[in-house]
Amino acid sequence: MAEEPGTAAGEQRAGLLYGIGAYGMWGLVPLFWPLLKPAGAVEILAHRMVWSLVFVGAALLVLRRWAWIGELVRQPRRLALIGLAAAVITVNWGVYIWSVNSGHVVEASLGYFINPLVTIAMGVLLLKERLRPVQWVAVATGAVAVVVLAVGAGRPPWISLTLALTFATYGLVKKKVNLGGLESLAAETAMQFVPALGYLVWLGASGSATFASEGVGHGALLAATGVVTAAPLVCFGAAAIRVPLSTLGLLQYLAPVFQFGLGILYFHEAMPVERWAGFSLVWLALTLLTWDALRVARRGRVALAAAGLLVEAEPLPAPSLNPPGVRVGED
Repeated sequence: MAEEPGTAAGEQRAGLLYGIGAYGMWGLVPLFWPLLKPAGAVEILAHRMVWSLVFVGAALLVLRRWAWIGELVRQPRRLALIGLAAAVITVNWGVYIWSVNSGHVVEASLGYFINPLVTIAMGVLLLKERLRPVQWVAVATGAVAVVVLAVGAGRPPWISLTLALTFATYGLVKKKVNLGGLESLAAETAMQFVPALGYLVWLGASGSATFASEGVGHGALLAATGVVTAAPLVCFGAAAIRVPLSTLGLLQYLAPVFQFGLGILYFHEAMPVERWAGFSLVWLALTLLTWDALRVARRGRVALAAAGLLVEAEPLPAPSLNPPGVRVGED
């Protein structure tokens, strides 16, 4: 018998589909950025900032969610944190777009594979969190993987490390800001908007812009960067309120898995033995991390059930693979 949409089972099923949709879109986005050539990475990045604000602003207008703005502008500390988040995600977006359009999709996917490990390491260093033994082994295995990849390639995997560090920092900052997904993206792109628009105006005045010179279709694709940015975030927000964080923690691996597959099967990037070795170590670390998170979650549920505190109809969310409060997957 099919679940009714309003039931707990129906809501969880809908949340799972939203989560798959969000991480699926993030995983398939490498197919989109090459369509924007001959625009360079910086021009694409500027359009992404401008059109994301337009799209998110329209969504907030339809939803009539404006009350948070007045509260936010009266809090300089939160505004400063949003400015930091905007700066960090600008670097993340720019490096990612450049890496995809320069033939480094596999290395970019590695950044999001190791992101949970970097997030946990930052939690220890910056938030003084304590790790369980298995988590220590996972982080150490990830560090060995980076060394193996660096030795094999003759250079550090700087694209992967930059993406992982910037996204982990972004998550930690957003933890402090504590805004919803759409609201946060609106605030961040509002700060990005003026310099991005200024750059596009300068590019147009210098005759180097591709927005109008490459035809209507090209211009429409550049404008669609706003939808590409916001649509998976909307799906993620819908998933986050319907499924446990542990489920989202597992779904987050869909994006780099898709990216890795595209890098090998579609973009035909090379995978020498040392790269396979490095990726295998990363996957081993993530397997340990996932197993430990599920084990702890199960132990917690058993303890609650034994104490008579677990309500069967409303299961408590298990711990996330990331440190508490860190958002997952807002790429």
